[in-house]
Amino acid sequence: MMRAVLLSNSISQWPNSAPAFVLAALMVSLLTGVFVPAKAQTFTDPVDWKEMEVPPPPAYDMAKLLTFDVARSSSLVYGVDPASFSISKSDSVVRYVMVASNPSGAKNVMYEGLRCSTGEVRTYARAKPDGTWVAVEKSEWKSLFDPAVARHSLRFANAGACQGAAPVSSVRELVRKLTGPMTSIPG
Repeated sequence: MMRAVLLSNSISQWPNSAPAFVLAALMVSLLTGVFVPAKAQTFTDPVDWKEMEVPPPPAYDMAKLLTFDVARSSSLVYGVDPASFSISKSDSVVRYVMVASNPSGAKNVMYEGLRCSTGEVRTYARAKPDGTWVAVEKSEWKSLFDPAVARHSLRFANAGACQGAAPVSSVRELVRKLTGPMTSIPG
């Protein structure tokens, strides 16, 4: 049994109707500052999808982060270490280490997974200041469009981790997209 997920060039999960898609496109544009064309793609997502056993958090190097801004109004700078990227062929999840830094030098380091087909993100673990990882209790998939979910995940997906409903084709392609010109930063 399959369910249809309506997707735009950005990622969204909405009922299969024109008014819902227009509303979704408007919300994405307003929240992210990224224009969403009003042309939808249909992606079929298996109902029996199962996530593979999640690998342990990978090593990361603060000196090799590819940084990007999430919002002009935020003082936080986000970065990802390309060496931490993995794109699973078995469950189509993009996994990575994300670092949020503030001007005073404080850092929040997270091991996350991005599911492009459904527009969801999951935080598996957080690093303590000494570099050891602590698993997130009750880690669950959350919509990228949920106001309680940090915007960095949606920005990362739009910056290149997702190509519509599919994960980017390779780590090399993801790095190319992150180091190339970025779309405008929301306010």
